[in-house]
Amino acid sequence: MAIGPIAITGSIATDHLMHFPGRFGEHLIAEQLDRVSLSFLVDDLEIRRGGVAANIAFSLGVLGKNPVLVGAVGADFADYRSWLERHGVDCGGVLTVDGAHTPRFSCMTDDDQCQIASFYPGAMASSSSIDLAPVLASRRVALVLVGAGDPEAMLAHTVQAHRLGVAVAADPSQQLPRLDRDDCRALVDGAGYLFTNEYEWELLVRRTGWAEREITERVGLRVTTLGDKGARLVGGGIDLQVDAVPAREILDPTGVGDAFRAGFLAGVDSGLPVEHAAQLASLIATAVLESVGSQEWTLTARDGTERLSAAYGPAAAAAIGPHLRTVFG
Repeated sequence: MAIGPIAITGSIATDHLMHFPGRFGEHLIAEQLDRVSLSFLVDDLEIRRGGVAANIAFSLGVLGKNPVLVGAVGADFADYRSWLERHGVDCGGVLTVDGAHTPRFSCMTDDDQCQIASFYPGAMASSSSIDLAPVLASRRVALVLVGAGDPEAMLAHTVQAHRLGVAVAADPSQQLPRLDRDDCRALVDGAGYLFTNEYEWELLVRRTGWAEREITERVGLRVTTLGDKGARLVGGGIDLQVDAVPAREILDPTGVGDAFRAGFLAGVDSGLPVEHAAQLASLIATAVLESVGSQEWTLTARDGTERLSAAYGPAAAAAIGPHLRTVFG
């Protein structure tokens, strides 16, 4: 069943991605972690567009869904806005904050794909002042994905969406360590979809104080990504695991989870059953894994269909292929 217009709230940022030619673990001394002071000499720097909400919105836009992006940015956002709009993203819900910088994500990745990162929020601190009501009403939005961003904004936008009778997809991800029990409960309770990765799911269980079964009963569908093992979908009588599309090469894991969310929602909105939607999501996630930067991925309908057939069989490829051809020609 089609979802309808989708709004994506959360962080909008630039990503400064660096590669460390070695392994972080070889330089960490367990007995002295309370006094850690390290500097890693990196051999590469890529400056890319990112942010949880912007990444999801970008891939949804490329997949033909014209999502509404909601978040706060600085006066330096003009080029980024143009990029997103050229790729099908409605930026009408973006607030520009004078005198502030657009948030910045800085991340080092080592040879084992382990990451050390920091996030400067900048203008994001003002995102809680965005009122969803006019944004949603003028576009008849049917689903709001509340992604990681300013914690106050995440809670406010969740409450606003529920009050307006608009379905919510909860995606607290990176902000879980900042949220207390009541905040975590408020974000997930009553959500139509709950997105986490495997580690975040375990953390969410601890933070809410609810059992796994209780959380699952409080949401429509729980979608837990499992890295190279794929994803698990639980809820509404569904309990299945979908394998990942094998990567030909791994260049950068940043934004892979965001791409999965976009692919899944695009698939469901196109009328695919959730298993096929998760397979499409895995294809898009792998495309991001094979590129540097969260918004640099490319795909053709032919290649995508062939990879789906190899990963899931001809029946899945036949079901999903027409949707790829509609988007990519």
